[in-house]
Amino acid sequence: MPNKTNKQLNAQLPFWKTKNMAEMSPSEWESLCDNCGKCCCIRLEDDVTGDIYITDVACKLFDPATCRCTDYANRSKKVPDCVTLTKDNVDQLHWMPQTCAYRLVAEGKDLPEYHHLVSGSRKAIHEVGMSVQDAVTSEVFVSEDEQATRIVIWPGEPDIG
Repeated sequence: MPNKTNKQLNAQLPFWKTKNMAEMSPSEWESLCDNCGKCCCIRLEDDVTGDIYITDVACKLFDPATCRCTDYANRSKKVPDCVTLTKDNVDQLHWMPQTCAYRLVAEGKDLPEYHHLVSGSRKAIHEVGMSVQDAVTSEVFVSEDEQATRIVIWPGEPDIG
């Protein structure tokens, strides 16, 4: 029986296990997003400690039912402080959720079983409670002063602070 080459073995593995992020096609890159919505929640930084806290207040463009941006193509124009995740900055964004597929892959970790690329279902992340689906309020309804009272710890995230 002939031995399989590394190339043959890699062809049997999913792209996120065989390619670094710079090698991924645009569609592969976009497919990593599991639509948990955690990255669309407002974060607050403690001025003294530098700790980052996440709230249950979402960006005005976030749709809590679908866990998607309502204007993804124009999000940076409409929300100037929206951070566009790229292959060049993903390893520098330490505030990204610990469960974020981009972060996991950048750190050399595998995707969780509920991720749609593993499970085959885009609903799995919501069914296991790892998204913010229907659990956030739009920033248009919450004043900046009130945001500090809305700090939460989402499933899969550590208690910071």
